[in-house]
Amino acid sequence: MSIARRLASPAPPGRNWQLFLGVVAMMAISSPQYVWTLFVAPMQADLGISLSALQVTIAIFSICMCGLGPIHGYLAARSKPSVFVAAGGVLLGASWISASFAHTSLMMYLAYGVLSGLGVGIVFVAVTDLMNKWFPDRRGFAVGMVAGSYGFGAILTTFPIAAVIKGQGFRQALLVYGLVLGVVCIASALGMKRPPQELLLEPEDGAGKGEAPDYRPAQMLATPAFWLLFLMMTMVGTGGLMVISQMAVFAKGFGIGPATTVFGMAALPLALTIDRVANGATRPFFGWVSDRIGRENTMAIAFSLEAASILLLLVVGSNPILFVILSGVVFFGWGEIFSLFPSAQADIFGTRYSAQNFGFLLASIAVSSILGGPLAALMFEKTGSWPIVFASVAGLDFLSAVLALFVLKPLGARLRVARAA
Repeated sequence: MSIARRLASPAPPGRNWQLFLGVVAMMAISSPQYVWTLFVAPMQADLGISLSALQVTIAIFSICMCGLGPIHGYLAARSKPSVFVAAGGVLLGASWISASFAHTSLMMYLAYGVLSGLGVGIVFVAVTDLMNKWFPDRRGFAVGMVAGSYGFGAILTTFPIAAVIKGQGFRQALLVYGLVLGVVCIASALGMKRPPQELLLEPEDGAGKGEAPDYRPAQMLATPAFWLLFLMMTMVGTGGLMVISQMAVFAKGFGIGPATTVFGMAALPLALTIDRVANGATRPFFGWVSDRIGRENTMAIAFSLEAASILLLLVVGSNPILFVILSGVVFFGWGEIFSLFPSAQADIFGTRYSAQNFGFLLASIAVSSILGGPLAALMFEKTGSWPIVFASVAGLDFLSAVLALFVLKPLGARLRVARAA
């Protein structure tokens, strides 16, 4: 059927249920990354290792989650969604349970770093692919909803996990919540399925020769459009990951310390809480906007917002109230990359191979983690201040906004026309 008929036809039954299951699964897998900071101090004291040695764990996690994205996508395309996502849930649960018995850094690397990274990466890629397929008419919103659930899902577990760590130790917290999160993810996976075949059909060409060809990974990798998407996601991701990984350090540089309060609350924890909410809310919001005004137009707005907020933070960050507000705006302008880029990729290259294709694009976040973490810290160490780092990141954001409007937009349009013709 034509794209107009397909999008105008009634929504297939059950797709909102699939969205709900995807949201639950993504919330379940968010804790390994977003509550890691709660485990750092007690783990370091228990294992008797340096902070840098312990932080290798989360670096391994990022590599296994994002750097192995192509493998996750390849396997997702060849597996039933229910089975594949459940396997991710098993790995997630097993990782935390086994980490509760880890007594060496190597055991922690394997348990928390490798197993958690693999489990989270599997679920993230598979659920994102399902939303791309189930919601061709509201792709930005649906992908944004599940990506947003990953962004703020850990809010539900942060305080309970912190309470268990304080009362019974980090090992008990890993054991109990490894079981809980694993079971929740597996239970949500059991109801997942791919949409009916007619929803997957791409528009017919003018001659009525059948469905337009979707790009296989090898074909996609041969196009400039993919590498432009990869470059842009890397550049914008760098800014957000710089703020995530260095926030406590540059907050101190702005004079925001443990004694600094905003409305009677400690400024840094308050900023972190607002940032987490903004990081989750931005994904469905900008996804919804992109469904209405286009992916590239939305990218230009969001990336410019992040760049401007980073520059303003550099100028007025010593004001505690503005520090809290602007750090939230930075996250609001960054987190939407996990809804806009997967949606744009599916728009341009089709959904038939979107699991494998998104896996390749997700690898850009592994590159961003290096640029936004160690490289940003090295620039700070060499210069002794943050202005050059902040200005560099803002420049990358502005450049990405320009590329979205003046390069990606016409390039993507030509590829979509070529697919239909």
